[in-house]
Amino acid sequence: MTDRAGSRAGPERISSSTQALPFDPSEPLPRLRRELATGPDGLSAREAARRLAVHGPNEVRRRVRSSFVRELVGQLVHPLALLLWAAAALAFVADLAVLGWAILAVIAVNAAFALLQERQAERAVETLARYLPEHALAVRDGQPRVVEARDLVPGDLILLEEGDKVPADAHVTEGGVEVDLSMLTGESVPAERIASAGILGAPLLEEPNLVFSGTICVEGQARAIVFATGNQTELGRIAALSQRMRREASPLERQVKRVAWLIAGVATGMGVVFLVLGVAVGLPVTDSLTFAIGLLVANVPEGLLPTITLALAVGVRALARRGALVKRLSAVETLGSTSVICTDKTGTLTRNSMRLRALWTVDHGSEPGPWAEDLARAGALCTTVTREADGELHGDPTEAALVAGAADHGAPLDLGRRDAGRRALFRFDPRLRLMSVVQGGETREGETRDGEPQGPTRIVVKGAPEAVLDRLLPGTAADSARAAAEELAQDGMRVLAVAVRDVPSGAELPSRREDAESGLTLLGLVGLYDPPRSEVAEAVRRCHEAGIRVHVVTGDNGATAAAVAREVGIGVPRLHVVAASESLGDDELDRLLVEGDDEIVFARSSPETKLKVADTLREHGRIVAMTGDGVNDAPALHRAHIGVAMGRSGTDVAREAATMVLTDDDFATIVTAVEAGRRVYDNVRKFIVYIFAHATPEIVPFLVFALSAGAIPLPLTVLQILAIDLGTETLPALALGRERSEPGIMQRPPRPRHQGVISRDMLIRSWGYLGLTSAALVMAGYFYVLWRAGWQPGDPTGTGSPLHHAYVTATTATFAGIVTCQVGTAFAARTDHAALRDIGVFSNPLLLAGIAFELAFTAALVYAPPLQHLFGTAALPLDVVLLVATFPVLVWGTDELRRARRRRQRPSAVPGS
Repeated sequence: MTDRAGSRAGPERISSSTQALPFDPSEPLPRLRRELATGPDGLSAREAARRLAVHGPNEVRRRVRSSFVRELVGQLVHPLALLLWAAAALAFVADLAVLGWAILAVIAVNAAFALLQERQAERAVETLARYLPEHALAVRDGQPRVVEARDLVPGDLILLEEGDKVPADAHVTEGGVEVDLSMLTGESVPAERIASAGILGAPLLEEPNLVFSGTICVEGQARAIVFATGNQTELGRIAALSQRMRREASPLERQVKRVAWLIAGVATGMGVVFLVLGVAVGLPVTDSLTFAIGLLVANVPEGLLPTITLALAVGVRALARRGALVKRLSAVETLGSTSVICTDKTGTLTRNSMRLRALWTVDHGSEPGPWAEDLARAGALCTTVTREADGELHGDPTEAALVAGAADHGAPLDLGRRDAGRRALFRFDPRLRLMSVVQGGETREGETRDGEPQGPTRIVVKGAPEAVLDRLLPGTAADSARAAAEELAQDGMRVLAVAVRDVPSGAELPSRREDAESGLTLLGLVGLYDPPRSEVAEAVRRCHEAGIRVHVVTGDNGATAAAVAREVGIGVPRLHVVAASESLGDDELDRLLVEGDDEIVFARSSPETKLKVADTLREHGRIVAMTGDGVNDAPALHRAHIGVAMGRSGTDVAREAATMVLTDDDFATIVTAVEAGRRVYDNVRKFIVYIFAHATPEIVPFLVFALSAGAIPLPLTVLQILAIDLGTETLPALALGRERSEPGIMQRPPRPRHQGVISRDMLIRSWGYLGLTSAALVMAGYFYVLWRAGWQPGDPTGTGSPLHHAYVTATTATFAGIVTCQVGTAFAARTDHAALRDIGVFSNPLLLAGIAFELAFTAALVYAPPLQHLFGTAALPLDVVLLVATFPVLVWGTDELRRARRRRQRPSAVPGS
């Protein structure tokens, strides 16, 4: 997640919102009260009602939805839908009603899926509203009253307590609270918000006196003046960004449209040409028209969308089993073309579990011993965490790590005795970066007398090393401590210093923190670390093998993020760290992301930074996957080609905005998804090779007939073509969508964005090698049957002719030959580069079942008398059956030899190269 390090000025801060604030909300309290026309007793009920009419309700408003009918019509007149409408109309013209209704069903299902996808952005915005509490405690007419949160207005005085959800952006006027800002900043450590002056030049979210809508108070009590409601809050600003991010078509969706138009154009052109040629060579006009329509309908890719949908659905199911829920089918393929992954650090690369990793003492350094136990115990004493009934620690994650770490280092702490012995508590001050306690009796394992803790009283202070070291007694080892702190920070740890001062027996205890936090003696330094996930390093290595760059976009500081990145292999051998990514301009982003080859850590990032990174990569043709888990990540998740949200630690908004949700929050799952996407893309190409390959053996017979001016009778009938394209080839084509990955799929670079799903090599392979081989074999079978019956070119073969039965048998041999060639093509299309044995002959049971159905369907058409009469077929003699039975092996074998030759010529080539 990222920091919202926005600018301090109101107009700049709300630049992405619907309207800018006319003042700086962090300005001094008297001036803010004048700007908002309010006082210490809040607003009157009448004034609040007037302001509600002006400013509107305190809720995130979404864009008005367009008409459902208009959206539906838009999907039904989509270019691909128009192509399917035409195919359905031609099917009805050709008296193929079943096919026509099937195509109409495809149109309806496709439109329904598209409508659901278009409304994902709106659902994300609606989910933002769940972060707003339903009620709030506001001061109206000088009295605290419970009001609906949506009725709050600028100028309202609200009361906040532990456990409350902040109902609007507000300026703290009295007291103080610790607020969980992780949903906005990505920081897991709660921030203290107190009544104080603003910090000049500080980002708005780091102002110590401001709280923000949707965040949660984890401790304390405070009063605050509301300065922004509804869409003018930080939450509303992010909602506005999310709403503007419209989903674009995936690369596969765009390419499928081009493929469909290409096939339809070729089919239409062939139909028109063959219609003219048929009439020219003397065929009746009705026969020529029937053949042209049949050729057109047969070549329209009715199976294209179902096959792609099946391939994508298989990928979705496989990923769900591996911990990735994909909400849009086409996103699976887009993942396969990913060239850049922009990832969070906390919770994605790391375990999101702070641990005490290092202890350094003044006299012994990092050497273990009782001095280290004393340091760990002192650090744990200076905490406010509590232990729940189930034994879990509750409170600040850093303090929880200190308490757990003390127990791990042999100094377990009884939190009840800690609280009983506490004399004073000075909570963490974000300006001082210190916390201190006055502890009596619990600095040692003392006993109690009459319920009172015994032992010396000790002041324990913990905080940032530079803050603590400035409060030490003169002559202490401050310089060596600074060097040690810097060394620990370079190792990616969050470093805290712990110092103490013993209070003499009978002495007056300090009542002010200034008195308590002075004259200290340094005990040592503690280093806290959020360790990387064990599987991330291997996943990053696989990304690099696959040619994918990994950038870290995080709200953490640069040193910590860089240490984690290097530990998991990001940026090896060179990592570029941008310590203040908010300041990056477009030119600098272009230079870093496009011109350079380094992997980058973008530290202290905001939602706008993530958007800028995603936009820059997109503009330069990169396919971007972006991870996120907070409300502030929603716009970037929308903008990236693939938004990846965390399922465990992520917010509802992030999960709604994302395309994919990781149920295990594991970076390695993203790499698994990339592999699945590449497999899906390969399988779509295999399907296209398969359906293109059968076009040549279907066209060549008519060309032979046309070029011979009728001397050679037509080797194939229209109904036989339709039986092939709509009957025998469907299941094997669908089965290719279930094919397993070829070896080396993750050792090839991402395909270029401009690379089409159809390539020149695919066309040569389909129409050339596989198609021409099949056409030659099919025509050989056709002429074999005719010549064995004594036929000579020009001999009549019509009804009543002595050769008519031989002609029907010959066309049946052509039909059966094309079907058996399809079997060989299906096995050949299973791999693009590797040998069939590398993936296993029997590794795709669905393909084997499809081939079995194909052969059974063909046998029924050839040998069943009712179907013989309908499709113009005849029973094949045994020698012809044996002849066509060799076609699958010959088709597959020639392509296997071609691939073997390519492997010898390009031994380093990989599938898809």
